Amino acid sequence: MSIEQYANHFVCDLVAYEPGKPIDETARELGLNPEQIVKVASNENPLGPAPMALDAIRNAAEDMHIYPDGGGYKLRSALAEKYDLGMENVVLGNGSNEIIELLCHCFLNKDAELIAAEHAFVVYKLMATLFGAGYVEVADPNFVHDLDAMAEAITDKTRLVFIANPNNPTGTIVDEETIDRFMAKVPEHVVVVFDEAYYEFLGDNAPDTLKYVKEGRNVCVLRTFSKAYGLAGLRIGYGLAAPQVAAILQKARQPFNTNEVAQRAALASLEDVAHVEKTVTNNAEGLAFYETAFQQRGWNYVPSVANFILVEVGDGDKLFADMLQEGVIVRAMRGYKLPGWVRISIGTPEENKRCLEVMDKFLK
Repeated sequence: MSIEQYANHFVCDLVAYEPGKPIDETARELGLNPEQIVKVASNENPLGPAPMALDAIRNAAEDMHIYPDGGGYKLRSALAEKYDLGMENVVLGNGSNEIIELLCHCFLNKDAELIAAEHAFVVYKLMATLFGAGYVEVADPNFVHDLDAMAEAITDKTRLVFIANPNNPTGTIVDEETIDRFMAKVPEHVVVVFDEAYYEFLGDNAPDTLKYVKEGRNVCVLRTFSKAYGLAGLRIGYGLAAPQVAAILQKARQPFNTNEVAQRAALASLEDVAHVEKTVTNNAEGLAFYETAFQQRGWNYVPSVANFILVEVGDGDKLFADMLQEGVIVRAMRGYKLPGWVRISIGTPEENKRCLEVMDKFLK
């Protein structure tokens, strides 16, 4: 008799989320020097954390015997000031992924539904399944969210609609006019979640979704310190939501869910504007490098506004395995129903060049 028969069946049927292959694991398996491995698989910041964040991390070490501020007062205050919101609008998470989970805790059950785009972040489907809710997947022509079709998919059972903007893994974006048209159709019983993990890379092209928070709509905007700020290893993100939504999320949040080092590093990162600017510049140059190279080679790709690019290679799993043997880690996209594609994170100029050299070796 197996213990699985006593577990929730929808949990046992789940396929666990598989992150990008770690550098150390690759080095052990292939007998390679970790320092020679190029990882462009997880949309991390190739420039690392901000210098001011590193100083904050070092200074925090002496206080690790003390519990962190469970309410995250300093960081929440800084974020509220940055976005002209109140503290009551800000919820901290162990990465923005935890805010996704909190939203599902609060609003999903076996009688509820979550709507997302066909090629959106796979965690949305995992979370919906984990809570026994229905998952409604809407086609995204040309890899762009079809918000008109998503609005039409809303029913009395719909509780959450996730809009990843820019979207992972496609790197595409929907503009503000399209979002406004969508929001005009959304009923009061639905919480709209704008997942903006790559917001900092948009610059002046970023749609204003916080206006809905300020209007008191049932909206939650997700952002993170994992990408442009380079703090992926510390797991610190946040949600910006209307007070009535944020208050519900706070009730579901675990005590001390964000640690002291992460809070201090994030707070310092907000002040290190130069590091974010440097990161955004490196990213724009890297995207241009890959787009030019793909065009020259006649490879099909999806123009991206994030810190990664999706390219069609014939057999994504095979190319991943081949490149891995050369010490270059990319991300195969079979899990996103794109078996012929790989996603490449933007690295340093040297990492980008190395990645392309290895791609050329196997795709001639």
